[in-house]
Amino acid sequence: MLPRPYSLLFAALAATLATSACAQTTAAAPALPAVKPAAIRNALPAPAVDTQLPRVRAAIEAAERGPFDAAQYADIARHPLYGWVEYAALRRGIDTVNNGQAQDFLSRRGNQASGDAFRDIWLAATARREDWAAFTAAWTPKSGAGKERSVSLRCAELNARQALGKADAQWTRDAQAIWRSSGKSLPDSCDAPFAVLAAQGGLSPELRWERIDAAAAEWQPAVMRAAARGLPADQLAQANDYAAFLDNVNERALAWPKTERSRKIASYGLAKLAKSQPASAEAQLPKYASALGFTDEDRGRVLYQAALWSVASYDAQSARRLNAVPEVSYDERLHEWRAREAMSRSDWAAALAAIRKMGPKQRGESRWEYFEARLSERAGDKAGAARLYRESAKNADFHGFMSADRLGAPYTLCPIQPTDSAAAKAAIARDPALMRAMGLFQIERTGWAIREWDDALTRFDDSQRRIAIEVAQSYNWFDRAVFSLNKTPQEQRLYYLRFPLHHGETIRRESLNNGIDPAWVAAEIRAESIFNPTARSGANAMGLMQVLPGTGAQVAKSLGLPWGGAASLYDSDTNIILGTAYLRQLLDKYGGQPYFAMAGYNAGPAPLARWQSQRPGMDADFWIETISYKETREYVARVLAFSVLYDWRLNGDALNVSDRLRGVTNTQRKSFVCPATAASAASAATPLPAETE
Repeated sequence: MLPRPYSLLFAALAATLATSACAQTTAAAPALPAVKPAAIRNALPAPAVDTQLPRVRAAIEAAERGPFDAAQYADIARHPLYGWVEYAALRRGIDTVNNGQAQDFLSRRGNQASGDAFRDIWLAATARREDWAAFTAAWTPKSGAGKERSVSLRCAELNARQALGKADAQWTRDAQAIWRSSGKSLPDSCDAPFAVLAAQGGLSPELRWERIDAAAAEWQPAVMRAAARGLPADQLAQANDYAAFLDNVNERALAWPKTERSRKIASYGLAKLAKSQPASAEAQLPKYASALGFTDEDRGRVLYQAALWSVASYDAQSARRLNAVPEVSYDERLHEWRAREAMSRSDWAAALAAIRKMGPKQRGESRWEYFEARLSERAGDKAGAARLYRESAKNADFHGFMSADRLGAPYTLCPIQPTDSAAAKAAIARDPALMRAMGLFQIERTGWAIREWDDALTRFDDSQRRIAIEVAQSYNWFDRAVFSLNKTPQEQRLYYLRFPLHHGETIRRESLNNGIDPAWVAAEIRAESIFNPTARSGANAMGLMQVLPGTGAQVAKSLGLPWGGAASLYDSDTNIILGTAYLRQLLDKYGGQPYFAMAGYNAGPAPLARWQSQRPGMDADFWIETISYKETREYVARVLAFSVLYDWRLNGDALNVSDRLRGVTNTQRKSFVCPATAASAASAATPLPAETE
């Protein structure tokens, strides 16, 4: 039987989850079934309130302040989240926790996320004090969600085994595996086992050179020197000279032995130089290439960096440097920059040629199908352009929508809105880890909530994971759809989960007050915070629309509103009021052009002014694609696509995206269709990689 707090929570949630059982349905007719805005809503209403959560929050805060008196919180001792109260108390005093206390907690909570979180800090604490018996008693090779433990703890475990006399053949293999694992610096806890490994003859010259080569490829001269210690004297001198070349390109390399290693390390050093001083690297390349017999791959390694770091700022030498890179050294990133650089100069023939040099997979992306079509159309190949537009228009993204506009066609959208049996939903609803995750989210312990969430998902199949996301959205935890979907192609079509709606009344009101399309405001919130009112960026942008405190104060003043300080930006209504007014200010500042306002909202006024001055009068689609900041370039396209999808969610049809990006609103709206071929293509599409937290 479930503990009473679980039973109450489950009963309330199960009632909201129960629906009639039927099979998953997928739109496959020539057009979508009539989808009214009311039918496209979050799957579940908000669940019943757990009245004990304030006490749990208070107990955790008391435990973090310490010392903690458990007797004062006896009323919540059986609450599902009490393990986290205990964790907070143990974490605060981790250096004074004794083995008995630790083992008691692990015996009770070790199979829960709170127990695994404690195990992490307990292992680190016992390693610091070199209590290897306690460390070994608590050790498991995997952490929560089945992930391998950190390299630091893995090296500490090697220390424990060695100290306890268990440095056997398997110990040697494990230590060597960590030695080989990276060309970058490893944690300090690895120094001792590596020293033992070396003393036992487990670090042969071949192994040392393996790490030196990996470090050179990562541009890590300090790691190269550390790995070289223990080499025979002549090899040590050569390894140190290799490292010195990565520090500072010098002509001693001209006398290096003409080996594959010398060629590669010389090319790594020149490539590292090319990132900051492309002209210098270019000028010096011929003499090293001649002296050491560089291959095209070695030359390409250097020329690639010179081109990449020139084109990223559209340096005057960009086109020449791009053309100097051997084709064998081109990857997808450089292919797209070659096309983008030609667009930035309005060299349409060169841009088209660059796209046609891409591999079939990259060239078949909706972005490049669209631009190949645009450039083919400019070159007079209308039939070829139409074929490419039709292919791109099968995608429900910015370039797919733009392609549909060029064809005068409706937008392709193939949503699925599965239904599940009441029993299936109830089974997920009563999962203890999932319920703990929801409780922790409600008391703003999101990091802990994510640990519980990840633990729950290890036991769920794809359907159960989707139901869990519905549960999370019923608690207004909307980002779970973004971070936990896109694992299968079908999941990209779960638009009702991927594009949640919340604060709809405020969004509509403030959009009307500021003369802005509410779909745009919803799209900004989805792009900025995924409807998380407490989101905060590294730049201190805060709340739903990620408003900077200085911006919030300025906008409040301009509106004649009292400014409640930075913390007021965590109030959803306040954030939407100020964020929407700020969008209006940007729109007015930039001539009523939403795509400029979006770019300015993301990057700020100085970069936007630079991009406007560099490419005045350029068509909006080419201007967006040639934004030099990857984040902003993708942000503008993403917000425009999201605007279309939120327009559909709000109204069942959408403003033409080609007009939307230019601020034209008095045109015919677009309908959505799902041809059978598009539904099949969507099902077979390669899933997008899951976003990381």
